[in-house]
Amino acid sequence: MRIIKTSILVIFITAALCGCAEKQPAAPISETRLMLDTVCTITMYEPYDRGLVSEALDMCEEYEALFSRTVTGSDVWRINNAGGAPVEVDPDTLELIGIGLEYCALSGGLFDITIGRLTSLWDFGGDGHVPAASDIEAALKTIDYRQITIAGNTVQLKDPGAALDLGGVAKGYIAEKLASFLKERGTKGAVIDLGGNVVAVGEKPDGSAWNIGVEDPFGSGGEIVGIISTGQASIVTSGIYERQFVRDGRSYHHILDPTTGMPAESGIVSATVVTESSAVGDAFSTIPILLGHEKTMALVEQVPELMGLIIILEDGELIKYGDIDYREI
Repeated sequence: MRIIKTSILVIFITAALCGCAEKQPAAPISETRLMLDTVCTITMYEPYDRGLVSEALDMCEEYEALFSRTVTGSDVWRINNAGGAPVEVDPDTLELIGIGLEYCALSGGLFDITIGRLTSLWDFGGDGHVPAASDIEAALKTIDYRQITIAGNTVQLKDPGAALDLGGVAKGYIAEKLASFLKERGTKGAVIDLGGNVVAVGEKPDGSAWNIGVEDPFGSGGEIVGIISTGQASIVTSGIYERQFVRDGRSYHHILDPTTGMPAESGIVSATVVTESSAVGDAFSTIPILLGHEKTMALVEQVPELMGLIIILEDGELIKYGDIDYREI
């Protein structure tokens, strides 16, 4: 699974910071693991149950084993290696693909979950790798979400050379499932951070808002441009700056345009989405970087789960949409 969302700094403002004299709550429970090709952390405020946090992270690993295109035997791996034959998959895989298809259609195919053959050509780690033009051209011919056929509990790629890559929506879906699990088990307040896909669950012990810092796309790393204050919500940022390399004076980033096979050039460097649904936020956060500002604004009314959107342009201009509590630093 090779989608990387930009880091979001979660800032917890407790009663100690405001000088309250009331008894302070117990320290939150936190656990971090490396999975989903990123750093995943769950921080729980109540009921301070370390075992429950570990159980939720175990679930995350199980979902990775279903959805990753690089894990041998996963549902996505089996679909991609079936030679065009139908493959029986888990109900969660069906649901995730369904969400992906919805946003493929919404974006007119610029967000496309059949981009797997193209993404496998690129390498944004280390010194990076630019694929040969002939390989890109061949991969582009396999990208078309409309070739996915779902019948009952089976999924089929009508083009045997095509490949799914659910990295653009999977982390949001997983975060949402983990949030539901924690709430069902009595969690009153927690933060799930799957490599920048943040879900604030419930509320903080002192009843104050969750404060989520949005990373500065022009900073040196870890710097923030502003803070979103919110109740229970999902906050996801996609940006062109975290996974990139420079070759012959040109910068290449990891958000690929399925019409050209090259990094998208829309004038947007980052998009932060505040939604009720983390899966929706994950999918929609990539769309602005593919579509550009004006076309994205034409779509926002079609996404009822969207609470707010913050777009940063390459000239540094920040554009805010929606009724969200955002303040610049």
